[in-house]
Amino acid sequence: MMLDVLAGLVAGLLILAGVLVMMGPNARALVRRLGTLRRRRPSLSVFQPARPRELAPSGLNPKTQRVLVAASRLGNWLRAHSHEDIARELRSAAGRMTSDEPSGLYAMQNVIRRVRSLSLDNRGAQDRLKALSNELRDAVQDRFEQLELLPFRRP
Repeated sequence: MMLDVLAGLVAGLLILAGVLVMMGPNARALVRRLGTLRRRRPSLSVFQPARPRELAPSGLNPKTQRVLVAASRLGNWLRAHSHEDIARELRSAAGRMTSDEPSGLYAMQNVIRRVRSLSLDNRGAQDRLKALSNELRDAVQDRFEQLELLPFRRP
């Protein structure tokens, strides 16, 4: 029994060696190609989780990115709480920042003033709105100071 298995393995190896000799110099390239095919696993995008969208373009200054991320958070919260008009203004100011940053910052500052004047009935929602608007205000002030546009005093 064991002798039959050994004879079968030797015969298989001899056949494989004969095929490789017949292929000649192209055998190495074929073996490499088969190796790369075997290592690659088909990746179907249907089965992979969706990549998270990048909120801010990577070519921007980090503080500008911080402003855009804070504006995105606040805009999403405002939209979820039925304040689409202010969220639209915030999105517009953020879009303006990517092309003309100083005018976008001034527009963002105007939107922040408008957000601060909102009053909500729910205490928890009012606190969350205040926290998000403070985060955006701090980011805008930092970028203003970095660009030396306006002298800001810390409250």
